[in-house]
Amino acid sequence: MSTSRTSPRRAEGTSPRRGEVLAVLRAAEGPLGVTETAERVGVHPNTVRFHLDALVEEGAVERRTRPPSGRGRPRTVYAPRPGMDRGGTRGYQLLARMLLSRLAATGSEARSAVMETGQAWGRFLVEQPEPYRRPTPADAATRLVRLLDDLGFAPDAEGGTPPARIRLRHCPFLELAEEHGQLVCPLHLGLMQGALAELGAPLTATGLEPFAEPDACLAHLAPAPQQPAPQRPAPRQTAERHP
Repeated sequence: MSTSRTSPRRAEGTSPRRGEVLAVLRAAEGPLGVTETAERVGVHPNTVRFHLDALVEEGAVERRTRPPSGRGRPRTVYAPRPGMDRGGTRGYQLLARMLLSRLAATGSEARSAVMETGQAWGRFLVEQPEPYRRPTPADAATRLVRLLDDLGFAPDAEGGTPPARIRLRHCPFLELAEEHGQLVCPLHLGLMQGALAELGAPLTATGLEPFAEPDACLAHLAPAPQQPAPQRPAPRQTAERHP
């Protein structure tokens, strides 16, 4: 299991003293030891050691080992982690608006493109059933609701078993859906269709009513069309042999 790291900017905000320690390391021409860092910050080495350990744990600082200049033990030094500062704000919503506006400009092709994208991601994200098991409509609906819940849609299944519809009480892309609903909502519908198709479910999502209620969208479910059985190839004809 991967663990998230605290960004350097967050490390600075956690403790003013920790921010000072990090600033000293960034201003230095090379890695510093505990004593050197403490002298530049103006505090006891034990205080600096505590903050250095915390910065290493948060991923803002690297701990390195240098060979001793003479006899003695290797020397531990600290340096800021290389790479772009991962602190600060992000503009993912602006990026999404840029991409959606460009896609919308392609005209009628945009809807089919986002439907295909949603279907592909639905297939990828849905929880797979056990091998050799085709889910029942109720089981498929449960897995779909679980996927939508994980994605932040706050779903409620309604209308029996299997449900006839799913009420989506939260939209994780609300502002984008309000501005580009002609693309974002078909993407959501494709996501549900792809998930159910991947499950081999006898159930499909037939439609999505954006903002059907003041506080919810409605996704409609129905039995999936029966797929025709694959045709067996005709027996191969062999030439008749004559004596």
